Amino acid sequence: MRKICKMLRKKDVGSIGIGAMIVFIAMVLVAGIAASVLIQTSTKLESQAMRTGQETTEEVSTGIAVFDIKGYVPDNGNIDNMTITVRPRAGSADIDLAVVFLELSNTDYKVIMTYDTAGSNNWNDSGTGVDDVFGVACFPVAANRFGILVLEDADGSCTETNPVINRGDKVLLCVDTTQSFNATSGINERTDIWGMVCPEQGSPGVISFTTPASYSDNIYDLQ
Repeated sequence: MRKICKMLRKKDVGSIGIGAMIVFIAMVLVAGIAASVLIQTSTKLESQAMRTGQETTEEVSTGIAVFDIKGYVPDNGNIDNMTITVRPRAGSADIDLAVVFLELSNTDYKVIMTYDTAGSNNWNDSGTGVDDVFGVACFPVAANRFGILVLEDADGSCTETNPVINRGDKVLLCVDTTQSFNATSGINERTDIWGMVCPEQGSPGVISFTTPASYSDNIYDLQ
């Protein structure tokens, strides 16, 4: 009888040991799966954070700066041509002018213009020099288009079919205001004009000026 009891105790001990081992293995498997999920999640979060940080940096640093606006007034007329000088901001990524839109508005209506790579009379490279900015062929005869006159482009990145500007580049955006503001055949005296030059990403260049009280000269510095 004692032998039988002893054998039963030994069998119970063996069963308890096997059960404990099964539980331990199960815990190890669950911990391994949980660790794998955490590692995958942290990797995805890290990649997303890096991508978000990079995009945010580009969004903050990229942009267009407007630093000069000139208007041309023919004799006894309104401003019929206008040039907006732009360059990339400091630290900016490359900016494709083919996807930039130019917005101009007065108190009556707003015009949105884009560059047409297939258009005619909308491009001029001033590498050989320009004697008369308002005499060159880069003012599109269209209300919704602007032309490009290249002032500085050391690396040749800004071409007619691929007008990309980068560090050090300066270009003129040329607008035929008789078309854009055709209701008044150009821009009248004492007119408030505002707008933006908006790149694909980054900060836009701001345009804001008021035309003179009267036109007595041919060329005016508007901003």
